Amino acid sequence: METRSIDWVPDSERHGHVWHQGPLWFLGNFQYFTVAVGFVGPSLGLPLGPTVLAGVLGIVVGTLFMAFHASQGPVLGLPQMLQSRAQFGYRGVIVVLTATLFTYLGFNVADQVLLSQGLHSVFGWSPLAVALAATLLAVVLAIYGHDWLHRVFRWLLYVSLPLMLLLTAGVLTGQAGGHTVHQHFAFTWSAFFAQFSAAAAYNITYAPYVSDYSRYLPRTAPARALIASVFFGASGSAVWLIALGGWLAVRLGVSDGLVGLRQAGDHVLTGLGAATALLSVLSLGATMGMNAYGGMLTVLTGIDSVRKINPTRAARVITILALAVTWYAVGSLVSQNAVATVFTALTLMLYLLVPWTATNLVDFFFVRRGHYAVTDLFTRSGIYGTWSWRGLTAYALGIAAEIPFMVLPNLGQWSYTGPAARQLADTDISWLVGLLVTSLVYLAISRFRDRAAEQAAVERSEQRLNAWQDGRAVRLG
Repeated sequence: METRSIDWVPDSERHGHVWHQGPLWFLGNFQYFTVAVGFVGPSLGLPLGPTVLAGVLGIVVGTLFMAFHASQGPVLGLPQMLQSRAQFGYRGVIVVLTATLFTYLGFNVADQVLLSQGLHSVFGWSPLAVALAATLLAVVLAIYGHDWLHRVFRWLLYVSLPLMLLLTAGVLTGQAGGHTVHQHFAFTWSAFFAQFSAAAAYNITYAPYVSDYSRYLPRTAPARALIASVFFGASGSAVWLIALGGWLAVRLGVSDGLVGLRQAGDHVLTGLGAATALLSVLSLGATMGMNAYGGMLTVLTGIDSVRKINPTRAARVITILALAVTWYAVGSLVSQNAVATVFTALTLMLYLLVPWTATNLVDFFFVRRGHYAVTDLFTRSGIYGTWSWRGLTAYALGIAAEIPFMVLPNLGQWSYTGPAARQLADTDISWLVGLLVTSLVYLAISRFRDRAAEQAAVERSEQRLNAWQDGRAVRLG
C-alpha cells in the first residue's frame, strides 16, 4: 500500500519506467466511457465520417495539453494540484481545487450511470448491485494507490486488447453486423463542434491527474519520451474507441455503447461480445479508482491549504470512503440517459478546467520554466504567497471570456446558450476562447514579478530538500 499522498517524493523512492505511462493511459481510455463519447455526434444527427473526424481532431488537441502536464511529475515529485499553489497561492489554489474535485466526482457519477444502465441492458443485472460493485473496486484500488493502479491497468490492457482487436477486425471486414443507414443524418457545425469539444474535453479533463502518475519517476526521466508515451497512449485508444462508438451508434442504431459492443462482438464470434463488454466494464471500474485516487489528493491538498495536516494512510482511506459515498449517492439520483450524462459532464468539466490548464502550462513552460521552490509550496509564508492574484485573475478572466460562447446542454430543466454562440449557429467554441484569453493574460501579468527573490527561494529549497533526504531535516513545510 502506498505511503505517500500529497508529500514530495524523495529521490530514494523514485522508480518505474517512462514506457509504463503508455499502457496506463491507453487503458485509461480503453473502456466503455470512451465508446460513449463517440455517441455524441450521432445523437445530434452528425454522420459517421464527420463524427470520426471531429473525434480524432478533438482527441489530438486535448491530448497535447494533457501530455505536457506529464513532464511536471519527475521534475517536481509532487501531485499536480499541490504544484498549482505556485500559480494560485497556498490558499488561492482552493478555487481550482473545487473545479478539479467536481471533475473527479463528475467522471465517477457518469461512470456509475453508464455501468448501471449498460449492464442492466446487456445482462439484466441489478443497477444497484452494479453501482455498489464498481464503487467497491474503485475504493480498493485508490486505497492501495499508485503502484497498484499501474499494475492493474497493465494487466487489464494485456487481456482486453486482443478481444477488442478481434471485434474491430469484424467491423472492418463486415462480420460485426450493421445495416444501411435509414435515419436522417446531416452535417452541421454545431454538432461537429459538440463532438470535437467532447473529444477534446475527454483528455483535457485528465490534465489534473497526469503528473500524479509520473511523480514517482526518476528526475532524469527524459521529458520528450515521457510526453510522447502519454500522448500516444492516451490518444491511441481514445481515437480507436470513439470511432468504434460512432459506428455502433450509426450502423447498429444502438443508444448504449455496452449493448453495441455485445451485439457487434457476438456477430463476429459467439461469446466475444459478452467478454469484450465485461472487460470494458472492469477497465472503467479501474478508471473510477484512478478518479478516486486523484480526488483524494485534491481533497487533502485543499484541507492542508486551510489547516496543516499529516497526510497519513488513515486520512487517505477516510477521504476515499467519503468521496465514494458522495459519487454513489449522486449517481443513484441521476435519471437521464447515459449519453446525455456523459456530454453534460464533459462540457462542464471543460469550461472549468481549460483556464486552469492554460495557467499551469504557461507558468511551467514559459514563465518559471520548471524552476520551483518546492519547500515553499508547503507553507503559507513561502515565496508564492497565500493568494496569488496573477493566477486567480487569469483564471477568472478565462471563465468570464467563455460565458458568451457557452452552449450548456440540459442540466435538469435548465440550459444556456450564450449570445456569441447564438450568432455562431449554437456552435460552442467557448473553451478555445478561454484557453487563449487565460494564456495571454497570465503571460502578460507574470512579467512583473520578483525573479531574484524567486531564484533565491529555489536555491534555499534545494538545500532543504537535500538536507531532508539526508535525514538532517524533519518537515518540508
